[in-house]
Amino acid sequence: MESVNIHYCKTNLSRLLSRVELGEEIIISNRGVPIAKLVPFHTSSNRLASLGMDRERFIVPEDFNAPLPEEILAAFEGGEC
Repeated sequence: MESVNIHYCKTNLSRLLSRVELGEEIIISNRGVPIAKLVPFHTSSNRLASLGMDRERFIVPEDFNAPLPEEILAAFEGGEC
């Protein structure tokens, strides 16, 4: 179990959370005194195993990058529908 200081935690929170998500526990210290522990909310058995589970369940339509219809654009921009 690794111990990190508060400054390191603030500048690397995303990295630390990725490690915790994979099951690691990390202690956060202030001037060498442990004050908190980052633990997974629920242990992920294997995050990488879930990648690609839905492959070929969704086909990207040919017009995926086509411009949106005017009424949808107006709704996004706050105009009249």
